[in-house]
Amino acid sequence: MRAVVLQNGAFRIDDKPEPVPGAGQILVATKTCGICGTDLHARHHLDSFLEGLSRSGDPLPVDPAQDVIFGHEFCGEVLDHGPDTDPRLKPGTLVVALPYVTGQHGAEYVGYSNRFPGGFAERMVLTEKLAFAVPNGLSATRAALTEPFAVGAHAVARADVPAGAIVMVVGCGPIGLAVIAALKARGIGPVIGIDYSPGRRRFAEALGADDVVDAARETQAEVWARQPVSRSRRAVVFECVGRPGVAQNVIDQVPKQAIVVVVGNVLEPSSIDQVIAFNKELDVRFSMNYSPAEFRQTLHDIAEGRIDADKVLTGVVAPEGVEQAFADLADGETHAKIVVSFEGA
Repeated sequence: MRAVVLQNGAFRIDDKPEPVPGAGQILVATKTCGICGTDLHARHHLDSFLEGLSRSGDPLPVDPAQDVIFGHEFCGEVLDHGPDTDPRLKPGTLVVALPYVTGQHGAEYVGYSNRFPGGFAERMVLTEKLAFAVPNGLSATRAALTEPFAVGAHAVARADVPAGAIVMVVGCGPIGLAVIAALKARGIGPVIGIDYSPGRRRFAEALGADDVVDAARETQAEVWARQPVSRSRRAVVFECVGRPGVAQNVIDQVPKQAIVVVVGNVLEPSSIDQVIAFNKELDVRFSMNYSPAEFRQTLHDIAEGRIDADKVLTGVVAPEGVEQAFADLADGETHAKIVVSFEGA
C-alpha cells in the first residue's frame, strides 16, 4: 500500500505492507486524514514528545529513528474484520475512530507507531469497539475533523465552566478553534478569542467567538480589566498555543480565582511559576484528548450542524502534497486545517 512515511524528520512516499487486523480489530481503507498541530511539532520533536510521555508513566512503544506513518484525524471505509469482532460495522461503512489500537502487545497510538500505520497510509487497522459509523451522509472530509474538534469538547468538559463565566481562548489555531466551537455548541459565552494573527481571528469569528482581540494591540490583562469579572462571575481561560512560556503568560495576567485550562501541548521543556498561581488561588487544569463519549458526541455535533467544520477546512491535498501542506500550515493567515485525501487514489 502507498503511504507517507516519516523518518528522521523527512517525509517520503513509500510502498508499505498492508496491515492485517487482529482480534477485536477492523481493517479500513483510508479516505481522508487531517494534519494535526501536534504532527507539525512532533515531526521535528518526536523524541521530546515520547520522552515526556515516558516521564508521565504513559510511554508509547515507538522508535522515532524507524519509519512512522503519521495521521490520527481520519475517516475510512470498513474493509474487513479480525477475529472476535461484532460485525455491526459492515464492509463499506464509513467510520471514524479513536486512534488507539489494543491487542496482545498492549495499546498503541495510531499515527505514532512503528507497527500500526496512521491515516497517511491507504490502509489502517483500528480497534472495532472505538469506531463509530458516520451518520447523516456526512462526507469523509468533514468526518475526519471529528478528532480535532473532540479535543475541544474534552477541554470544555475539563473546565466545567461555571454559570455566568467570561471565557477567553488564547490562541486561535486549530486547538483554540475547536475549543471555541465546543463552547458555542453548548451555548457557553461570552467567548473572547485572542491571537496575533488576523487570519486566525477571522476563523474564530466564523466559529462564533463573541469578541476577537488583536494580541499585538491589547494584552490579556487589558482585556480582563474591561470585563465584569468577580467572585460570582469567574474568568475561564483556555491556553491553546502550546509553546513554552505561554501558560505562564496566561497565569501572570488572569484575574484571581480564575480557571485556567492548558490545552496546548508543549513538546519542549517548560515550567510554571507556582507562586503566582498560588497567590491568585487559580484552578489550573490540563486537558488531553477525549473520552469515547465526547468523541461520538462531537461526530454528531458536526453531522447535525452544531459545529460547522467547513469553517476551518482550508485545503485538501493528495498524499504527495503532505510536505507542502506542513509548510502551508505554518501560515495562520490562510490555513486552519488541511486534510489529506486518498479518495482520488
